[in-house]
Amino acid sequence: MRTYIIKRISLMIPTVFLASIIIFLLIRFLPGDIIDVMLGVMTETGSEVEVDRAMLEHRLGLDAPLPIQYGRWIGVAPQMDGGFSGIFQGDLGKSWRERVPVTEMILTGLPVTLELGLLALIIAQLIALPIGVYSALRQDTWGDYIARTFAILCISVPAFWVGTLIIVYPSIWWGYMPPIMLIPFTEDPIGNLQMFIVPGIIVGMGLAGGTMRMTRTMMLEVLRQDYIRTAWAKGLRERVVVIRHALKNALVPVTTIVGLQIPILIGGTVIIEQIFCLPGMGRLIIRSLQGRDYPTVSGVMLFFAVGLVLINLMVDLTYGFLDPRVHYK
Repeated sequence: MRTYIIKRISLMIPTVFLASIIIFLLIRFLPGDIIDVMLGVMTETGSEVEVDRAMLEHRLGLDAPLPIQYGRWIGVAPQMDGGFSGIFQGDLGKSWRERVPVTEMILTGLPVTLELGLLALIIAQLIALPIGVYSALRQDTWGDYIARTFAILCISVPAFWVGTLIIVYPSIWWGYMPPIMLIPFTEDPIGNLQMFIVPGIIVGMGLAGGTMRMTRTMMLEVLRQDYIRTAWAKGLRERVVVIRHALKNALVPVTTIVGLQIPILIGGTVIIEQIFCLPGMGRLIIRSLQGRDYPTVSGVMLFFAVGLVLINLMVDLTYGFLDPRVHYK
């Protein structure tokens, strides 16, 4: 396994390097930059202050060619002060708008996104696995039809639409609004859970649909295997046959689905965090994109890219635990 992990890590290096180039260029393909945003705000407020665009571009380094800007970002090209500072030195840069290190902003918003994502994943599995197993065991019954319909409903209904309805209609009908100020878990665990449970359920149900269908499909395949028939013939109880013999083998492809849901989870939390006023990474990305804050957007997206690569490695290593037939070379 050690050799396999070393090989995978060696493959991560060019993957992350290519991702960094794509992230760096995509944000700069958007029309306008932070100076245009500043001029737009000044125009809307009626300010008559003159702006020296060339001076601002020079101070921000936007007048340099793109290869030089990329080299400064990753830390292989000298900064305007002559020093070297960048990703290779562990520095993601400083936000142009907030004037604080990007790393500090990530550490502030990451716990919120992690809590929401972890809660959504837990809720998704609590919904998907029991219903998927039940649907397979009761194939072509009314319970199976209802479970399959529910799975399709979870996949089809957009999370942002449900979130908007939950925000709007309870406030109109009952005068209820979910908490919009972050309640730290260390100060009030119950209040913190009340704030995260509704968006967690919304995101979790969106993830549960695909996992539910995959669990049902794999359980049906495993239940037709000879060793499962032998277990039934030995007179073992249904719970023992399902949990000890069938479910573990059926979870191998399901684990892949869960791993692939991580990027979807990140994309889903961006909108949900905005709707429910959660100060996580999603709101940070939206705010930075609106302000064309290149260092913040690039740093956050690179952080996500590295995290996704590591999560994929962890998912692959999980196969060996679930299926003893899997060997790593």
